[in-house]
Amino acid sequence: MPKIIENVREALICEAKRQIAEQGYKATTIRSVATGCGIAVGTVYNYFSSKDMLIASFILEDWISVLNTLKEESFDSPRERLFAIYSELIKFAKEHSAVFTDKDAMSVYSSSFYEKHSLLRSQLADLIAPVVINGDGFEAEFIAESILTWTMAGKSFDEIYSVIKKIII
Repeated sequence: MPKIIENVREALICEAKRQIAEQGYKATTIRSVATGCGIAVGTVYNYFSSKDMLIASFILEDWISVLNTLKEESFDSPRERLFAIYSELIKFAKEHSAVFTDKDAMSVYSSSFYEKHSLLRSQLADLIAPVVINGDGFEAEFIAESILTWTMAGKSFDEIYSVIKKIII
């Protein structure tokens, strides 16, 4: 009789996150994730076609959760909205730093960087658009790119906002 495992997909994601954090991208394999979950390698392929799809799945799910959180919140001021975006970016980057800072992972994902970066900027611009009073969309994209770039470069929110407020006010 086959082994019944509850929440296999979630267990695989949890194990992959753990292994990447502890061992890095290169050492984490479909086989090691399967072994960590106590299941056959073939079972993993019922859920994910590759290691990269497994990783992309949990990063995407976490990002969608961030977007939904930001969309559902109401903000009293442009500063408050932009600070929430900044804070969520910091949190997301920290949660996935094992992938984002791994040289092996970066070499694998570098070919799709521009496409994903453009999508991320567009999603952030949609969240920022309500604070831009008069604009054709470029201002929101510009602010999104600025927040994204300077947040990842380690600038504080106050440093970033001191420039952005000149655009939105």
